[in-house]
Amino acid sequence: MTLVPPPRLETPLVVNRDSYLAGTRKRRAGIMSCSRATKGAFMIFITAKFLVLPQDADSWPEIAGPFTRATRGEPGCLWFDWSRSLDDPNEYVLIEAFRDGDAGAAHVQSAHFKEAQQTLPPHLAATPKIVNFTIPQDDWSKLGELAVPGDD
Repeated sequence: MTLVPPPRLETPLVVNRDSYLAGTRKRRAGIMSCSRATKGAFMIFITAKFLVLPQDADSWPEIAGPFTRATRGEPGCLWFDWSRSLDDPNEYVLIEAFRDGDAGAAHVQSAHFKEAQQTLPPHLAATPKIVNFTIPQDDWSKLGELAVPGDD
């Protein structure tokens, strides 16, 4: 798979899904959150769900550890973070971001990615599910709907 960044937008605007779906109601209430990205900045943003075999769920951080550490060491990796589901102890969610399409391509072509393709599936109950987008920003934005007073 070749990752290609989209054309550069003059003033990109990112709106969260909830705000988009709620549309007019939220805009009227004045609580729609959005953020302006650094002009011309794009990143590859990926969220993947991993359903791990029950017998491997508690040790998944160690099983995925070498892959995680190697990926975090890539120059184009912005973050690579695992979380465990509160509802299903066998499900882990991976949130990862890469600087651009070239960094994403380097990741999937790396030796540690190829190794993970061999070493991780035996510990999985199902093929992971993924959401993968190129988005017009280069870091996290603050969640305005839950703003903490004084945290500017």
